[in-house]
Order: sequence, then structure tokens, then C-alpha cells
Amino acid sequence: MNLLLHTCCAPCSVSCVKILREENIEPRLFWFNPNIHPYTEFKSRSDCLKEFARNEKLDLSVIDEYGLRFFLNNVTQETESRCLKCYAIRMEKTAAFAAKEGFDAFSTTLLISPYQNHEAIKQTCEEMSAKYKIDFLYRDFRPRFREGQAEARANNFYMQKYCGCIFSEEERYTIFKQKNKDFL
Repeated sequence: MNLLLHTCCAPCSVSCVKILREENIEPRLFWFNPNIHPYTEFKSRSDCLKEFARNEKLDLSVIDEYGLRFFLNNVTQETESRCLKCYAIRMEKTAAFAAKEGFDAFSTTLLISPYQNHEAIKQTCEEMSAKYKIDFLYRDFRPRFREGQAEARANNFYMQKYCGCIFSEEERYTIFKQKNKDFL
């Protein structure tokens, strides 16, 4: 199977790639993440993924456009539902690219995270599959999330502290501050 695997970062890719390889599927990684901010975070995640792909001898297609304005223009009207819009933006670009380039199917490493809305990601991918007439390879990668994160840490990968957007960064620090208010 000729699979395009959208990837949000190297740490989330580790177990996904292993699982697919166990099924004799050699994915091509695809980087398109206009949601990641600020630029230093975007660059750190992109550079780490490129190194991971080199080390694992994986093909990698990169749309290396820092998308601050694009992302904000698409999510600021409804910030409470921004994650759904973010999934749609990234999965639409992935499905369109996969269809255009002649892949058999596409999938995403977002399906490994216990912190993401798994069902919404799956539904979005199914919608894009129908829209672009390309198969969506569904896998629930979550059972091997911790394993992949441990391997990423052991390999000194850049480990992000939030999903990627400025809103998730704000939430991370707000939650941290609330949890630690007695100590601050």
C-alpha cells in the first residue's frame, strides 16, 4: 500500500511508523501544520521530524510554510471549535495531496494522541476521503502512545509541551497555573 501519513511531529510518528511497518506498510511522511506557533516551535518540530525521517530512511514531503495568518484567519471566528477547523485544514491538504500524487490512502499521526479528539479526527478524515476520492487508512494508534513517547525521549527528540496553536499554549500555562496556584 502506498500510504501518505500526515505527521504532527516526530514523537507522535515513532509508534505510528512502527505499527505500519509491522503491517508491511512503508509510509511517506507528510508535514503540513500551519497551526504550530510561534515560529521557533514550528521550526523545532519540523527540524526534529526531518531528522527522524532521515534516521528512519523515510520519504518526507514538506509544506514548510509557517501559517500564522492563514491559521488565525481560519479559526478566530469560532475559537471554541478551533480544533475541528484545524483538523479539517490539515486533513484536507493531506487528502488532496495524496489524491494528486497517486497514493492509495492517507492517515495521520494525530490518531495516536490521547489528548486529541479522536472521533472528530476520524470523522474529518472520512469526510476528506469521500471528498477527494482516496481511501483513509484508519488505525487507533493510541495503545502505543506511551511507548512512542518513551522512545522519543530516549532518542532526545524535541518534545513539545502543547498541541501547537497559540490557544493550546495559553491553555497549557493556564492549567499549570491553576494546578499550582498554592505554590506560586
